[in-house]
This record gives sequence, C-alpha cells and structure tokens, in this order.
Amino acid sequence: MARNTVLSLAKKVGEGHRVTMVTSYDFTMATLVEESGIDMILVGDSLGMTMLGYEDTIPVTLDDMVHHTRAVTRATHDTFVVGDLPFGTYQASPEQALSSATRLMKEGCCQAVKLEGGTRVESQIRAIVNAGIPVVGHIGMTPQSSNAFGGFKVQGKTVEAARRLVDDALAVERAGAFAVVLECVPSELAAYVTERLTSCFTIGIGAGADCDGQVLVCQDLLGMTTGGFKPRFVRNFAQVGQVIRDAYHDYAAAVEDGSFPAAENGFKIDASVMDEIREG
Repeated sequence: MARNTVLSLAKKVGEGHRVTMVTSYDFTMATLVEESGIDMILVGDSLGMTMLGYEDTIPVTLDDMVHHTRAVTRATHDTFVVGDLPFGTYQASPEQALSSATRLMKEGCCQAVKLEGGTRVESQIRAIVNAGIPVVGHIGMTPQSSNAFGGFKVQGKTVEAARRLVDDALAVERAGAFAVVLECVPSELAAYVTERLTSCFTIGIGAGADCDGQVLVCQDLLGMTTGGFKPRFVRNFAQVGQVIRDAYHDYAAAVEDGSFPAAENGFKIDASVMDEIREG
C-alpha cells in the first residue's frame, strides 16, 4: 500500500466510505495499527493521561509530543499520522502556532497537525495551512479547555451553544483544515455539521454514527483503562488489559515455582568447556 494522504482520505470520504482513526503513542502499538489497515493515527496529547499519568492534557509539552510522534512515525509506512499541538503552543499567535507546527512536522515526521478550537484559532489554522502543513481541527468538547467547561461535558446542547459549534466548524473549514474532530457533540448536531461542510470531513468521538469517520483512544478501544470509568461513547473491542494482567500473574507464578525458565529457554555449553572451568 501507498501511504494515505490528504487527497486519498478525502477521496475515500467522497466515495461514501468512513475513515478510521485511533490514537497511538509508541512504536510497538503503532506497528500493530499499521498492520491492521487503520487509515489514520492520532498521536494525541491524551498521552498525558494514558502514558504519563497526568490528570489531564494541560501539562503535556511540545517536547513530549515530538518524542512520541517520532516513535509512532518510525513504525508507519501506510498510515497517515497526525500529531497534536499541546496546550500553550499555538494559542498566543499565528506565528507561535506556525513555529510549533513546523517543529512537530520536522522532528516528529508526521503528515499533519491537530489543534483545538474554532473561530478563536482560525488565524492560527490559516497560517499553518498557508505554510503547506495539513491541519485537523478539533471542536466540541476540547480537553485542553476542560477547566473552562467545568469538566469533560457534552457540548452544543443549547441553541446558542449549537450555533457556536456550527460557526466553529465553518471557521475551521474556512481556514483550510482538511478534517475536524467533533468530540462529545449530540449526534444530530454532528450530522448537521457534517452535512454543512464541503471541503472538510468530520471525525467523531462521542458524536454519533453520521460523521465521516471515527476516532477512539487505543486504551479505551482495547479495554486497557484502569479505575472502572468508561465514557458512554466508548466500546471495548477487546479486553487486552485483563489479558496482560493474567500474563503478568502467570509469569510471576512460573518464576516463583521454578517452571520458568525451563530447559528450552536456556542455552547449552559443551561439557568439556565446563569441565575445564571447574578444574580451574
């Protein structure tokens, strides 16, 4: 396969197919995504919570994103990789946004960048796109703004909020983004936004089935989260977390009872060599 591109992804959507996207943050997991045929990987700033143990995405740095994005792109040849611009790296000005996006593209070797916000970052998106860098927008429940929202809550439920979300989507498209993530948006509103956009396709997460594509955090998809919390929009397609826990338990038990390593797990040496060693 040839690597997915902005054009091939748009063509897929134009032909009535849905785009698939998952997060990934390291070489091993990205290799498995690549082998599965998923269209896109998002190296999300969600790595702050899934990989680094933060309570939210705010502490994630551009250095963090470059490090993890580069690990993912080393594993991919066909999958289209999008790197997230973290909080504080693009909000100040179009110049700051372009500088951050340029670094993430050059050092992370990804094919596009993502940033959160609609009308308030229209000039930032335009500056990045004008420099030849593909952009994915992100509106609705934007995690970097969770403190302003009062937590991780569904967005666009009132007339005023819904109109604001539509305006944000149109601003993202107007600025030149080729795709936009709709997060935690009522399904009917997400469908309406998808219909309104003409040059920008939608990727939903908690936004219903009528978006042009879907994205999930890999740990949610694989059942690898801890603490028992499961967002309503998540489906566990496997229980990999339990498989891993069982494997660790079995490994520890085998080491303790002496059944691992077994003879077949070791290496042999010629008996004459050992005879000489023992003789001194």
